[in-house]
Amino acid sequence: MSYDAAILQVLAEAGNDGLSVRKIAHHVLNACNSLFEPVEYTTVHAYVQQFLIRNSKTTNALIERTETRGKYRLNLNNVGNQQLMLQFCDEVEIEEEQNCPPEDLSLSLF
Repeated sequence: MSYDAAILQVLAEAGNDGLSVRKIAHHVLNACNSLFEPVEYTTVHAYVQQFLIRNSKTTNALIERTETRGKYRLNLNNVGNQQLMLQFCDEVEIEEEQNCPPEDLSLSLF
């Protein structure tokens, strides 16, 4: 999973309250770090910070700042974000369907 997709997924799950840069960086680190490709927290934090600043400059941007300093959320007024939220909702429904245990259809012996 790329950092950009992980950031957008974390912000979509965060909802209207948003998350701080530090928490977003921790979520992205946990999503992208692996045993064979270790990633340092400082590089992830720097990338997340630059991504959020770069994508929150205009009023019609993908991401917007909240009233609290250092917190960001998805800009729901943006048409692209509405489509993004629908895509993430579809993925969650598919994952929930896959996690259902299979039914036992075998006949009882007694």
